Amino acid sequence: MTQIVVTGVAGFIGSTLAQKLLEQNHHVLGIDSITDYYSNRIKEKNIEICLQKSNFTFLQQDLDKINLKEIFENVEYVFHLAGQPGVRKSWGKDFKIYNKNNIIVTQKILESLKCHSTLKKFVLASSSSVYGNQSGILNEEKSLTRPVSPYGVTKLAAENLTNLYYENFKIPTISLRYFTVYGPKQRPDMAFAKFLHSIINDKKISIYGNGEQTRDFTYVDDIVSATINAATSNPVGKIFNIGGGSVISINQIIEIMKTLSNKDFEIEFTNEQKGDVKHTNADITKSKELLNYTPKTDIKTGLQKQFDFIKNNQSLYDGIID
Repeated sequence: MTQIVVTGVAGFIGSTLAQKLLEQNHHVLGIDSITDYYSNRIKEKNIEICLQKSNFTFLQQDLDKINLKEIFENVEYVFHLAGQPGVRKSWGKDFKIYNKNNIIVTQKILESLKCHSTLKKFVLASSSSVYGNQSGILNEEKSLTRPVSPYGVTKLAAENLTNLYYENFKIPTISLRYFTVYGPKQRPDMAFAKFLHSIINDKKISIYGNGEQTRDFTYVDDIVSATINAATSNPVGKIFNIGGGSVISINQIIEIMKTLSNKDFEIEFTNEQKGDVKHTNADITKSKELLNYTPKTDIKTGLQKQFDFIKNNQSLYDGIID
């Protein structure tokens, strides 16, 4: 049975990844400090299925405070999804949290993996935020990395550290730039979760800016598929875009949500937020060729699944999403 560590296992993507790995009969050690970034009851729900599996072990600890060399002994794969999320909260005094959780912890993990002969792959979850505001299709080699938020800066720093440890210590690493992930269990501060919860409860929707900003939305199961493929594929020391092929504006998303919910609802347009980018569009040519990755879930199907999840788990979000 393959020995795997998933950091950030109680999060949106981490818990979905862990479930898939457990279904494939791997042994998963999930680590999560359960921070107060959002409600603990959501995180507890996220790993509810995992905790029922005999091949799952959960460790609620701060990665900065545990003996990682012991944790990683005999481990074959490390999926590093832990980190401090969110563009808007990364400004000001909270930046020290982003620095610790996204940079310092990543360096500590990499340092502890230098002498682990059993390690087959270290997979870093990065973000399209490293590109910042750029027009056109974003390519790993050709597009500049110019983040426009402190969060994006920390994700780029984590990528650079990961590359350094590959080049200097030959740790078999791979970095994945996730593009706007959505689906069941999405964090309550993210747009789709907020929109859908508001629609279900007949409340108005608040949109930052004019709604014409576009994103390359990627369904969480496609993200998980790409992440597992990255671990078992040959490339090391590389960076890959993981997009969903659904480049669409927020205003177009709203129209889809009207159809799914069979409701019309009030929309409020508010000021743009510092750090938010205008457009993202991933070139996934390299991921298709080297990771055998092809996104399978279209935006309408994915939104329907997320809508159903929120509708069936409203109590999770009550009092958390305004």
